[in-house]
Amino acid sequence: MSQEQGWAAPRAEGPVSGRITVPGSKSISNRALILAAIADGPSHLTGLLAARDTTLMRQALTSLGVGITDNGSTVTVTPGSLKGPASVDCGLAGTVMRFVPPVAALADGVVEFDGDEYARERPMGVILDALRTLGVQIEDGGTGRMPYSVSGTGAVRGGTVTLDASGSSQFVSALLLAGARYDEGVDIRHDGKPVPSQPHLDMSVAMLRERGVQVDDSEPNRWVVAPGPIRALDSAIEPDLSNAAPFLAAAVLTGGEVTVTGWPEHTTQPGGQLPEIFTRLGAEASWSADGLTVRGTGRVTGADLDLSQVGELSPVIAAVAAFADGPSYLRGIAHLRNHETDRLAALEREFNALGGDVTQTADGLEIRPKPLQGGLFATYHDHRMAHAAAVVGLLVDGLLIENIGTTAKTLPEFPELWSGLAG
Repeated sequence: MSQEQGWAAPRAEGPVSGRITVPGSKSISNRALILAAIADGPSHLTGLLAARDTTLMRQALTSLGVGITDNGSTVTVTPGSLKGPASVDCGLAGTVMRFVPPVAALADGVVEFDGDEYARERPMGVILDALRTLGVQIEDGGTGRMPYSVSGTGAVRGGTVTLDASGSSQFVSALLLAGARYDEGVDIRHDGKPVPSQPHLDMSVAMLRERGVQVDDSEPNRWVVAPGPIRALDSAIEPDLSNAAPFLAAAVLTGGEVTVTGWPEHTTQPGGQLPEIFTRLGAEASWSADGLTVRGTGRVTGADLDLSQVGELSPVIAAVAAFADGPSYLRGIAHLRNHETDRLAALEREFNALGGDVTQTADGLEIRPKPLQGGLFATYHDHRMAHAAAVVGLLVDGLLIENIGTTAKTLPEFPELWSGLAG
């Protein structure tokens, strides 16, 4: 079936079983690229994700003068003298539109930023205003959104900045990752509702410390990065655990068994919480040196889940909950309204169009299971929506997924991997 008509989601004919290897983590890959670009020497990254978001990050950094070359499965990043003029295409990648401006501020010259149509709707004012406070010249026409430009002088004063990062932890991570290269370092103070996605902040801090950067996060809602070099580091990228979510969900829904190979015993990725979440939804999970195995029990249990720290998992969790034996409540995810699309509105709209009963709440979703029928499931150029649709299609005849190609954002192989497992 053509992309315009929709991709026919494979229907599971029985318990789904198999082994899956997912590529490298997008979150770790793009953080590693940023840190390598402003390190004190070349870094060699093994297992770096090859997908749209990482391609956009690579292009952004090379446009600033960073050297990036491939040698088999290893990518070598060689820092250069950061210079403008340059143009950065952010696509729909939050890590590009938020992590690159603090680095571009270290360049000598003007760096212009733009992206996909919906990217122009994503809020950027928090990070742009923070950079202004730290001495960076920003031009955004007063909109706080793309397009905007950063006029660098080759150095950033740095210092103390107070911001409201309740909309995205990326606002804090963006300043953390570049802050050591600022003359005074950076002292970031959050003032607002709780910052979501704590695992992503832990990831940023851990990766900085691995490279010799001093970060003090002992005080709640405050992160102090001391000025100094970022040590070059050769590293291997963990598999993307969030991209494993739909494959594990297949086991939960069909009473099957799926193993994701290479699952780390310890991780800062939000996807590391999937075993606990799926267990609460009625499945069984076990870890071994081979990877993580999730087994469905033939029953999906409704649950009340706080997903504030793992919001990106919500679409797939919602898809599983739609087939539970009772209502589920997904809480703490109001910030998803500002992701690749308004994910809460999109999930409500698409599930209900199939006959479901999903209601938005102030900070999440209430899901009351009802029989679903086939139809076209819109994805809004959002890879997580496509993942959710594929999970629904396991148990629903005639489900078509609009623009399955949007999964190329973080997992270009998704249609082939999914058909191989589920079909």
